[in-house]
Amino acid sequence: MNDKIAALLNQQINKEFYSAYLYLDISNYYDSLDLDGYANYYDSLDLDGYSNYYMIQAQEERDHALLFLKYMQINGLKVTMLPIDQPDKVFDSILTPLEVAAEHERYVTALINDIYHECHEAKDYRTMKFLDWFVDDQMEEEDNADSMIARYKLFGSDPKGLYDLDQEYAGRVYTAPSLVL
Repeated sequence: MNDKIAALLNQQINKEFYSAYLYLDISNYYDSLDLDGYANYYDSLDLDGYSNYYMIQAQEERDHALLFLKYMQINGLKVTMLPIDQPDKVFDSILTPLEVAAEHERYVTALINDIYHECHEAKDYRTMKFLDWFVDDQMEEEDNADSMIARYKLFGSDPKGLYDLDQEYAGRVYTAPSLVL
């Protein structure tokens, strides 16, 4: 494997951990969101379903980072743990985190595509095969993020609709990635 691909894979570990950190931040926001947009324990909307959804997203992203790490180890590559940036997004409504998440998923897709492109140029078919799972997963992640925005815009302004959406997201359970190395 060439050095550029190894560096991109190592950077992707960091980006996946950042994704987990971002989704933890979003989960926390939904768990403590109050009617005025500020955390207030006594006046909280407690959107536990949305919080649950993003807590599971954080778990998935952490596992993605570990898959990249394991792939590098299997291929005898040095892994360097890079500092994880602090999420810097400001959430000012129920919709804002959904939009941030969709934007972030498009960003991650671009990162995966860049690695895939470099692998294609270098004829690194083994890593391309490894990345195929992530390409498919990103298509699903973008679709889910866009769907959450559309559904919130359709139903979220109605308290009963928001309650139903939140209850649906509360039912989401964690499923470990199916990619086997």
